[in-house]
Amino acid sequence: MPGLAMLASPELMAKRPAALPPPADRAGMDFAQMQHSLVADYDVDTTIVNFDAAYYGAMTRTVRDAYVERIDWVNRHNSTFLRSAVPGVPLKGELDKSRAAVARMIGADLDEVALCAGGTDALYALIANYGALRQGDAVIYCDADYDEMQFAMQYLEASRGAKVVRFALPEPHSRDNVLAAYRKVLEETPRAKLLLLTHVSNRNGLIPPVAEIVAMAKARGVDVILDSAQAVGQMPFDVTKIGADFIGFSLHKWLGAPLGTGGIYIRKPRLPDILPWFGNGLYPADDILSRLPTGTVDFAARLTIPTAVAQQEQIGIERKFAHLRALRDHWVSAASEIGGVEIALPPERDNYGAITGFRLRGMRTPEQARQAQALFLDKYKLLIVAKAGLEAGPVLRVTPALFNTTAQLDRLIAAIKAERKLFA
Repeated sequence: MPGLAMLASPELMAKRPAALPPPADRAGMDFAQMQHSLVADYDVDTTIVNFDAAYYGAMTRTVRDAYVERIDWVNRHNSTFLRSAVPGVPLKGELDKSRAAVARMIGADLDEVALCAGGTDALYALIANYGALRQGDAVIYCDADYDEMQFAMQYLEASRGAKVVRFALPEPHSRDNVLAAYRKVLEETPRAKLLLLTHVSNRNGLIPPVAEIVAMAKARGVDVILDSAQAVGQMPFDVTKIGADFIGFSLHKWLGAPLGTGGIYIRKPRLPDILPWFGNGLYPADDILSRLPTGTVDFAARLTIPTAVAQQEQIGIERKFAHLRALRDHWVSAASEIGGVEIALPPERDNYGAITGFRLRGMRTPEQARQAQALFLDKYKLLIVAKAGLEAGPVLRVTPALFNTTAQLDRLIAAIKAERKLFA
């Protein structure tokens, strides 16, 4: 497994940690041992118990230390580094190491991946610059999609003359219901050209059958832009198995890279169908780097990405995902037994990961959900998040992270039980 020393040139290593710490022998650990090992990787404040990992992920101690050293290095060398004037340390070469680490993580080629400031930026670039759209073509999205990406799809109506088709996923969000809903909207939209598909919903945590939906759309000549902001770094991810040609994702969420990191994937033959960013001519039209803004960014953050990828590889993405789902199952199994509490996802193992929403009996409006969020924070020092937007009603979203413990989740279960009649 590559350590930090293998992910940067010797010159750039001058003021950086020598290597990642040796991986623990996690393969033989039970859940409790794994929990203890993973929690020790973090230095987070626990005055408020944070169940909001879907917002962004805390860096581990190792990634944080690497980031601090990179900030110091970039600051010392400043524009000499950005002008590739530091001997042996070309800017593009160092950034390409980060791109290569991301490409390896998602099963892509280097020239199919570009870095950006996060999933939202990536998806705006893909949606707004989708070049295969013609006036009168239809674009489709659903209620489980992220708000800003819905706005971007709506923008295609004003800017490109597209017909916007919005639909709601029926609850319960079972595999069969989700597939039937996508099949129906595709069949009823003969001029469909573009479908927004969310890999993991930020609202209730739904993981739809992505590969099947992508194949279903492609069979009808419909392109899919896949929002994988909540998927990359949380779950096993391979672009060849997913099948989508256009994917936007975050790296500061589940991978735990520094804030302001994300990327896009465009399958190589499809690059011409995403137009250069506002006519960006700094890079050639056949270079994926032309599809994103080219202004000054947090270079230290981007240079830290290989460290985050390497640490995830040491844990193992299958093991990481299993642990996150075990944390989710711990609170969901108990909350499901509390009268008046509705879990927003059915217990089909393939349709959820770390994220799940719940409803208290009688909680019908976004304002009530926000009231409940404030109560859990003020009274119990637990951060859960009110999420509106689903046609079936708002939910309270719970997202444990690797730094959370079952003891903290037990506090959440007790609070839910105490407040189960809040709106009854």
